[in-house]
Amino acid sequence: MKAPTPNGLTRFSIPLTREQAEAIYAQGPEAVIFVLMFMSAQLAERAKAHPLTTPSTPSGMVPLYEKPTVSKRSKTPGAKPGHPGTCRKPPPEITHREEHPPLKHCPDCGSPLPAPSERRFRLIEDIPETQPEVTEHSIPRHWCPTCQKLVEPPVPDALPGATFGHRLVALAAWLHYGLGTTLSQILAVLRHALHFTLTEGGLVDAWQRLAAILKPWYDEIGSEVKQAGTLHADETGWRVAGRTVWLWCFTTARATYYMIDRCRGAPALLKFFTEEFAGVLVTDFWAAYNVVVCAARQACLVHLFRELQKVDDLDGSETWAAFRKKLKRLLGDAIRLGAQRPTLSPESFASRRALLDTRRDELLEAPWANAHAKRLLKRLRRYRHALFTFLDHPDVPSDNNHAEREIRPAVVIRKNSLGNRSDNGATVQAILMSVYRTLKLRGFDPLETIVSTLKDYVRTGSLPPLPGPRTSDR
Repeated sequence: MKAPTPNGLTRFSIPLTREQAEAIYAQGPEAVIFVLMFMSAQLAERAKAHPLTTPSTPSGMVPLYEKPTVSKRSKTPGAKPGHPGTCRKPPPEITHREEHPPLKHCPDCGSPLPAPSERRFRLIEDIPETQPEVTEHSIPRHWCPTCQKLVEPPVPDALPGATFGHRLVALAAWLHYGLGTTLSQILAVLRHALHFTLTEGGLVDAWQRLAAILKPWYDEIGSEVKQAGTLHADETGWRVAGRTVWLWCFTTARATYYMIDRCRGAPALLKFFTEEFAGVLVTDFWAAYNVVVCAARQACLVHLFRELQKVDDLDGSETWAAFRKKLKRLLGDAIRLGAQRPTLSPESFASRRALLDTRRDELLEAPWANAHAKRLLKRLRRYRHALFTFLDHPDVPSDNNHAEREIRPAVVIRKNSLGNRSDNGATVQAILMSVYRTLKLRGFDPLETIVSTLKDYVRTGSLPPLPGPRTSDR
């Protein structure tokens, strides 16, 4: 943009070129002060027009300094008075005993003390100091006259050619892809706490080999979620080699499948949904999900409540207040009806369910002059039959909170590691995140499960089946 200039000052544009900056500097300090003040005013206007756009705050997030102070809790935290206390359970066994010598003088006043009258026992649990365990394997080799080569039995404690074992690989991968710890932090823990020196390249190469082995599990997780009765889906931004891509999350109660793709639209969804989905798809109002052919849809009602709150901060007119009141009451009544289902007879539930449809249609067909109401009505008419699906399917929730909870670990990893450096790294990221998250949902120890799996793989040459949900969880 062209900027006005005082008398004698060359006109300049923003951003400045080097020639313009040199010309302004040559005209003296007054010219420099004028330009700085003008640019400062421009930045202030931009910040006022876009208050959420700051270098450290994503566009969809409210900056911390603009968030309201949380009101004081109405109830005192903790259990009520008289409630039985809770404490750490004693360990199942004592591995070491230490007897302390009696005192000769009082530590407070220094008076001499007689023989001890009693003893008190205290249990202390701690992590022992560890050193890397180095095992030398003596491997017999045999000449096979048929194959015309030396053959040897497999060593199940490490992958072929690897110089460190399965437990280290599984632990480091779990810390990075399961808990969001950065690569440098993992190396620091290995070096200082476990006294194990490892390079970044060696660890990344081990993760790539692990992902290649577990790829069939990843494909199986994808097949399982596509056969579920209820499937939650969500997406978030990701970075690969400095480019913006998208991380998709498809999750059920016992499995989570992540997919990193350059597209946020229909092509990515069609890549995952290769055939009609026979269950209920629960999503937000992102239009790309409309391309999925499914038995039924449930739109997240929490997103509607958030939208109502957002408009409340922008529009205080009576017309908007009237629309908001009707819509909020309709959605609230639907959620309450879903909660009351076990206490109602089938006839009473069906009658109230039909009444909600009538109220919904009346709201959508009524003329509303408010601009925000018209915008929301356009969305609601498009998702008319996806608002109350949860009332027809008891196992379907009215929100998409499960997908948001499952995508949250990926958001933490993105914040810590800033995405991936290559497409291959993104593939490894999707595979290992899916495997570790699914093991967590199914209640398995991620470390022991992966270690035993790798041992079986090296011993037999084939990957064991993906652990299914525990019997108690089904």
